[in-house]
Amino acid sequence: MNLLASIAHQLDALDNAQLRRKRRVVEAVRGTRLTVEGREMLAFCGNDYLGLAQHPVLAEAAQRGAAQWGVGATASPLVCGHTASHESLELELARFLGLPRALYFYAGFPANVGLLPALVGRGDAVFSDALNHACLIDGARLSRAQIHVFPHADLAALDAQLAACTSPRKLIVTDAVFSMDGDIAPLPEMLRLAERHDALLLIDDAHGFGVLGPGGRGSAAHFDLRSPRLIVMGTLSKAAGAAGAFVAGDARIVEWVMQRARSYIFATAAPAMVTEALRASLRLIEAEEWRRERLRAHAKRLHDALSGDAAIGRLLDSPTPIQPLIIGGNGEALDRMAALWRQGLWVPAIRPPTVPEGTARLRISLSAAHDDADVAQLIEALRAGV
Repeated sequence: MNLLASIAHQLDALDNAQLRRKRRVVEAVRGTRLTVEGREMLAFCGNDYLGLAQHPVLAEAAQRGAAQWGVGATASPLVCGHTASHESLELELARFLGLPRALYFYAGFPANVGLLPALVGRGDAVFSDALNHACLIDGARLSRAQIHVFPHADLAALDAQLAACTSPRKLIVTDAVFSMDGDIAPLPEMLRLAERHDALLLIDDAHGFGVLGPGGRGSAAHFDLRSPRLIVMGTLSKAAGAAGAFVAGDARIVEWVMQRARSYIFATAAPAMVTEALRASLRLIEAEEWRRERLRAHAKRLHDALSGDAAIGRLLDSPTPIQPLIIGGNGEALDRMAALWRQGLWVPAIRPPTVPEGTARLRISLSAAHDDADVAQLIEALRAGV
């Protein structure tokens, strides 16, 4: 079978397994209301957790940045793409996080894909949670280090793997908040294991930054963790409402990443209009605690209404804006998504390989931009769909 025929056959297989992904065209965005192919939908599908993506303060900051620096950075940060705005953002991120230094990347996936090979290589060892995001998995593979996968949040298994490892350099990597289950990794215990076994701990705080911790400083701040062994990576396209990512921690580690991460060295920098929006976002994240309070209230209301109702599905116990409703089969999850769509709600069905076989789910994503009536509408629609 030639390549084209093989691809066609594989696409048919995706269709038969109800696993082919489809895009929808979003024509307009008004907070949590999206116009999709001519129809207004109430969205519970995005990661704009704090409702900042359309905030006028961010838009105005981006416009000022575009007026001063244009809409393209034109080069890598290590050539002429690192503006005074980028420099200010990195300093402000480090201060916000309470860490010695921060480095800004243009996006989250390439940050991890470049970060792990910069930290470890052949002869070293990576210890990776079984439910880690794809970018951590791909980064570990590209590093060419020996990869040890431990069962999700299993500290005893991780301890045993670390104890048996003879590699000179060890790196533990984990999502801080897991994107499909919404649970928080046992970070204090993992940091203690890193210290006991002379390892570094890298946490991907894509879904914790802005949401958890005092002032939204993220998962490490949530647990009050401080250690030169701790490396924090986070994305700025979710709660921060814009685009990009950061790596923060010990100044020597961050400098080494800047010198060695291929996805940083050989990629054009993000435009300064984005970094200006992010600087404005950091100020709002820190100042407006009501956004996190509203998120917690929405999550509690959802759990109070749906927990224990087996007919609707199994709502996982998540303390974050990610609220997974386990359905089971792929077809059934798609049917439930379609039923909600007919009622004007966009809640995505997540299927393997993103989640384990037999755990297809509706991934309900809450935002501070939702109001009480929105959450009530979702609860009513979920009840009506069974």
